Amino acid sequence: MKEYVVLLPGDENAWEQTSPEAKEAVYAVHREFMRLLEERGHVLAGGAELAHSRSSWVVRRDSGRTVITQGPYAESAEQLSGFYLVRTDDLDDLLEVVGLLADADGAVEVRRSAEEVATP
Repeated sequence: MKEYVVLLPGDENAWEQTSPEAKEAVYAVHREFMRLLEERGHVLAGGAELAHSRSSWVVRRDSGRTVITQGPYAESAEQLSGFYLVRTDDLDDLLEVVGLLADADGAVEVRRSAEEVATP
């Protein structure tokens, strides 16, 4: 099976202002997404909703030193808000199922994980 990451961008500030009822409707779509993955033979290998990017850290190297700053890498309204890790042999069907999330969360990116290259 090939492994794919489903990346969920979102407007974190807008999400914080969303009513509990509206959030529950979005979570219901995600539960349906997970149900369909299982029903159609895809393997949900992981995933999570991410905390607001204000609670993130950016780690860089500068002149041989580790430099740590708090906050998102890029200042923008839309940040990575969550992800799923899915294993499947049927990319076309996975993309169809991901369409449920696109309706709930806007554009969703699906990216295949890089395969390790075996060395002799």
